[in-house]
Amino acid sequence: MRAPRFRTRLAAAAAAVLLAPLALTATPAAAEETGAREAAASGLTVTYTESARWSTGYTGEITVHNVSDTPVSDWTVEFALPDGSRVHHLWNATLAGTPEGYTVTPPHWGADVPAGGSYSFGFNGLHSGGATAPVGCLVNGSSCAGGPSHDSRSVAYYTQWSAKERDYHVRDLVDSGSAGRLTHIQYAFGNVSADGECFMSNEPGRGDALADYGRVVPAEESVDGVADDPDQDLRGNFNQLRELKEMYPGLKVNISLGGWNWSEHFSDAALTEESRERMVSSCIDLYLRGDLPEIDGAGGKGAAYGVFDGIDLDWEWPGSGGNPHNTVRPEDKENYTALVQEFRDQLDKLGKKTDRHYELTAFVPAGGWRLDAGYELDELMPDFDFVTVQGYDYHGTWESTTNHQSNLVVDARDPQPVISAELVVQAYLDRGVDPDKLVLGVPFYGQGWTGVEPGPDGDGLFQTATGPAQGTYAAGTEDWKALEEKVASGEFELFRNDEAGTAWIYDGETLWNYDDPTAMTRKTDWAQSQGLGGVMVWSVDGDDAEGSLMAAIDAALSD
Repeated sequence: MRAPRFRTRLAAAAAAVLLAPLALTATPAAAEETGAREAAASGLTVTYTESARWSTGYTGEITVHNVSDTPVSDWTVEFALPDGSRVHHLWNATLAGTPEGYTVTPPHWGADVPAGGSYSFGFNGLHSGGATAPVGCLVNGSSCAGGPSHDSRSVAYYTQWSAKERDYHVRDLVDSGSAGRLTHIQYAFGNVSADGECFMSNEPGRGDALADYGRVVPAEESVDGVADDPDQDLRGNFNQLRELKEMYPGLKVNISLGGWNWSEHFSDAALTEESRERMVSSCIDLYLRGDLPEIDGAGGKGAAYGVFDGIDLDWEWPGSGGNPHNTVRPEDKENYTALVQEFRDQLDKLGKKTDRHYELTAFVPAGGWRLDAGYELDELMPDFDFVTVQGYDYHGTWESTTNHQSNLVVDARDPQPVISAELVVQAYLDRGVDPDKLVLGVPFYGQGWTGVEPGPDGDGLFQTATGPAQGTYAAGTEDWKALEEKVASGEFELFRNDEAGTAWIYDGETLWNYDDPTAMTRKTDWAQSQGLGGVMVWSVDGDDAEGSLMAAIDAALSD
């Protein structure tokens, strides 16, 4: 087990925000692991608000959140207070102990924490001018911040279009249990204009500000069960992410910039010192300072402050071809390094003002030739908190032969020019990257072909196809949850290559290569065995209502 990465930075953040997690002092490793497992089971987290302060006193409120589907009546919150602070009078709960170790239990008349709801109690305290936020907080013996029981990174991309096009809402992260299994959410995507600046738009193909922060989310889709007020300045996905972070205080949310469709202007934005400064400043103002343009009555200065904890760069790809509309220059390689440095410098400058650390991450490619064309890894990696490595789309329906899209090692039967996660990761290691900064990407979708003959082994793999199979949303791809239904129907036969960590289904004509919970466990175990920093998923809306894939990853990371 690697040392925890997140709690040291949370401690610095506590003084800078009003709403703070009560889990800022590390507990012994064994107790922390046991407590975190219990937290996941109980579904309880705790947040703290200092609502008023005067010369020697203050008022604080502690809220116990219950994300499970059953009410909790027997709860205990334990915490200490910083030197110079103490509770003077507490109401709506029972208090015992001293500032070095308080214990709070329900009042004598009882106080259930309802399913999917919360219960709050408050107190007046005395202070000596310093911090007042409780430290070392436990709820029912578990970390008040909730979150996964492991210290690896578990990262999921949540897309701008998940709610509207896939009927997968931020609330579904809670209902499926996936939110409590994640350390990071990367929100995809933010766009960069031809002028080289981050911007918002409702113009099709350029942005969806309505989905981001304009849509009024109804109560049944809302994380906290309360509908958005049409007059509030932050609505939509951004407000739901803010509510999710209040429920899971240890969760980090980063804005991911670019992607396949929106990397068009990165080369221009990175071209000069002036253009780099302009791009970075605009992205920080928009997402981290939260200064959203007013669109359809939403937005305004500071409207989205606190939603995002950092920037994820998804330039596909510096120095080599991605989407055909991209501008590509030989000098992209050096300019990408300079752009990353500019992000790190401006993020650190903002962090000094807000007393917190802002993350900088990136999605990086499969293939050593792309690395050599566009990445100076020895100069880049010190500026990144971590990078997520493409572990999928190794093969797909742009090819006429069926194959694995996300194999760990080379399949001996593969007649194609071979690729595997093992080879991809080794390309980074050979260039001096610390494996702990590498997070392996895994797919929550499959690649499919039709017109496929059985072949000599009768399983359709490595056989010529007539074209892509039709998926729910596009030809050639399908969510895991839909593929699992095909397996359950009995129409398809399931095949595996356990060593490669792959699965595929075949009905005599159509083949889908995909990852199920068994394959996810194998991939996660492999990533752990290589000393990698964790696992990333694209994208979480491909999971089922029970969060089965995310649960498999979480269990493997926790072993």
